Parts: sequence; structure tokens; C-alpha cells
Amino acid sequence: MRFTPFLFSAVCLLTLAACGDKTTDNPTEVATTATAEAAHGHGGDGEKITHFTDRTELFVEFPRLVVGEKSAFAAHLSQLSDFKAVTAGKVTVRLGGGGQTEETFTVAGPSQPGIFRPEAMPKHAGKRQLSIEVSTPEFSVTHALGPVTVYPDHKAAVAAPSAHEDEGIGFTKEQQWKVDFATAEVVTRPIRGAINATGTLRARPDGEALLTAQAAGQVRPAGAFPRLGQTVNKGQLLAYLAPRLGGDADLATLRTAARKAQLELDLAGLELGRAEDLYRESIMPEKRVQVARAAAASARAELDAARQRLGQYGGGTGGIPLRAPISGTIADVRVSPGAYAQEGALLFHIADRRGMWLELRVPESEAARLSNPSGAVFRVTGDERGFEIIPGKNGRLVAVGGVVDATSRTLPVVFEFTPPAGQLFPIGMAVQAQVFVGAARDAVAIPASSVLDEGGMAVVFVQAGGESFERRTVRLGTREGDWVEVLDGLAPGLRVVSRGAYLVKLASTGTAQIGHGHAH
Repeated sequence: MRFTPFLFSAVCLLTLAACGDKTTDNPTEVATTATAEAAHGHGGDGEKITHFTDRTELFVEFPRLVVGEKSAFAAHLSQLSDFKAVTAGKVTVRLGGGGQTEETFTVAGPSQPGIFRPEAMPKHAGKRQLSIEVSTPEFSVTHALGPVTVYPDHKAAVAAPSAHEDEGIGFTKEQQWKVDFATAEVVTRPIRGAINATGTLRARPDGEALLTAQAAGQVRPAGAFPRLGQTVNKGQLLAYLAPRLGGDADLATLRTAARKAQLELDLAGLELGRAEDLYRESIMPEKRVQVARAAAASARAELDAARQRLGQYGGGTGGIPLRAPISGTIADVRVSPGAYAQEGALLFHIADRRGMWLELRVPESEAARLSNPSGAVFRVTGDERGFEIIPGKNGRLVAVGGVVDATSRTLPVVFEFTPPAGQLFPIGMAVQAQVFVGAARDAVAIPASSVLDEGGMAVVFVQAGGESFERRTVRLGTREGDWVEVLDGLAPGLRVVSRGAYLVKLASTGTAQIGHGHAH
């Protein structure tokens, strides 16, 4: 059958014909069912099996095995790392046990990405142990699928009863591979009590600096002008600020004043030397020497002041040097070369984002539970993944506030943390967070991304087989980071759709038949 492309939009709801396959509650076990779906091209009752290893998911379809007859397998293989199709490798079907010699049937590669089609022609009837070996350039795994029946002839195969199956919601492997899709096992894991809070990401008090104009003037480059995202070291020269000249002053006047002060100092030095010589010959009194020394000191002070004025107004050094107060990254540049800045205007914002603060606001109704917070987790907008702060590992509790804000009726809680390598969070970003309180307890849990809100009801989609799913309403408990407790509706070992649940929901509506999507 020719593959029909998978299409969906906000106004055209997606629905798919189910494949009717099954899995057991334990994802490492196998469920084998009979089927009579001619749409897959098998034409008669056959088998559908879904099985997981630690690296791959196998969904395989094949007709009932008959001695001396070719049976075409359609083995759909997905990598559990990203739930995309396995695109290369060798697949071997093995039939063993039953007191007979082992039989193997191999195909060297997929007929299309993710689908391998080995053909088996059994020689021995009876109960056989079926396994499918997968060997790729990256890994090798074996799917032990359990017992299957090899019938002595076609008549016996047709006469065998078919197992009852519920088709559920169809969502084919070809369609799963084309979208952001994943499943996850329902597990029992420790869950801690948590308090929901809003928060803001800040730089540490000693990890942020605002460089402002000391006076009104022109900003001049000192080599390459600072740029956004540039890494700087403490004390590094960033630019110069040439203050505005006041009154009748101009650069020529300042330079003249500096030269004049130098001449005055030179003259005072000569006068001091002459006075000291005359004093040693007892010709001049000591008082005249002291007056000459004072005049020389005064001339040096005038020269120093003249040079400072000249340097501040662009003479010699280019202006007032603007140096980085801390080491870090330039987070904001508010001026351009040659721009005029008013006194007190922000020029450069420097931040060290290797260590940050998470400032949380906890509702006052939860304040009594904040006696000993054991950590926190936050999520940034557009990313469902949570970043956990673990005191003693990647962060610490800085403080729990003692005063409730009169306007927001919240209590501040501050954590310090180190962002993961290669990930720098923007300063000032608002986040949704949770503060962990109390001891952990074991609970049935699923990824929070698995849950859809349908009119106030929590809904998940359970994987009934490789290409079939079942909608379930669940009752939720505590959420901890990316995991949420399930109080009722699921058992450990089942698998739920953790990414792409909304697409499966569209497939369940039945308002638009798009097509089966198989290329069997």
C-alpha cells in the first residue's frame, strides 16, 4: 500500500485508523494477538507484537507461520533515545526450541527507514521460540518475543481461533517518526512535597556591575569597542569618557595651562636651588629657603591639577578610563562610539552568570511549610524541562525571608545555583518554580509532559501496542520537577505518550480520516 503523508492543522483535526496491536503492562514482556487487517497487506490472521529493550522498540507484524510457506515480517524499529526510525543495520529472525534445529532468516537492511522485511519459511511445525536480533553500526540488541506456533499446513493456520483485540486509537510508526513523539514507562519513584512559586533569575550581588557615566561627556573607544556577549576581566579598559568642557574652557586652553604650570614649576625649582646655595654660604636666611620650597610645592600641585584636567577632557589618555569592575560577560551595551552620555547614564552592564540567584515568591499561606526547604526546581518559558537546584551539589539555600510583602502577600526564598555547562540563563527572566519541602516518599509517577488538561480533567494516552493507544483519565497528586504523581488510573509498567500526546488526541477525534499511513 502506498504511504499517505501525515497532515494536520489547527482547524483540521487528525484521526487515524488503528492497527489494533497490544503490549503488556510490563514493557519488557510481549503481547501477541491475532489480527485480520488486510490493509497491512497480510491478507488473513496474523501476529502483532510490541517489545522493548533498553535501546530499541520493536513493533512487528507477520502472518501465521506455516511450514514450507514464506511469511513476510514487517519489523518497525525505533531508537528509544529519540524515538526515531532505525535507518541502518541487519535484522535476523530466529526460530528455536521445540526440540528442533534453530532456523534463521536475515535481511541486510531496511526497505525504508525504520522498516525491515525479513522473510521466514519454517521447516518444523510446533511451538517455537521467536526472537529478532538487531545489529547496527552503533549497537546490537535481541528482542526475545516468546513462543509462537508454526502450523503444519495452511488449513490448520486458518482454522486456529483469532484472539479478541480492541483496536484503540491508531497512530502509525511512520507518523510517530515524523513528529516530536516519545513514550515513557509508568514508574514508582521518590516524590517530595513541593510548593508552587513564581520567581526571577538574578545575578549574585557580587556578580553584577552597572558602569555609569561619572560626568556628562562623549564616550570614546579604547581599541575595539565593547560588544554584547563579550567576556571581560576585572580592570580591563573598555572605553574613555571625555567630559563636556565647561564655561570658556577648550582643549587649547587646558594644554596652555598645563605648559604654563610646567614652566612655573621649573622656575620655582631654579629659585629653590639658588636659595639653598646662598643659605649654605650664610648669605640668605633660612626663612627665604622655606618660602622657596613652598613655592616649588605649590607649582608642582598646580601642574598635577592641570594635567588631570587635560586628561579628563581628552588630552593625552583620551578621557576618563572606563574599566570593568568585575570579570564576566557584557550583558548590555547602552552607548555607541562617539555618543554623548548624560551624567549617571548607564553605559555598560556586566554580569558573571556562572553563578546566579533564584529569587522566589512563596504565597503566605504556604509560609508555615518553609521551615527547611530541601531544594527547588524551575522552568523557563518555552522549555518544559525543569532545572533542579540541589543544595550541596549545584547550589545552596541563601535565605528564607522573614517579612511578608504587603502588596503581593508573598514571602521571599532565595537559592544560589551554578547553571549547567554551556547553558547561561538571561538575568531578570521570570520563571515558574517549586520549592521542595518534607521527606521523599515512593509514588507512582509519569513525566508531567504526558498529561493533557481536558476541561479540568487530567488525561493521558496509554500505549496499548506499537501503533495503538488508549485514552485514560487519571487523578494526579504532587508534582516534583518534570515528574507528577498519579494517585489513580495507571499502574507501574504501562507506557504513556510523553511527547506528542496532543497529536494522539487529534487522532482520537475521528472527524477527519487522513489514511492509514502504512507502506507495508
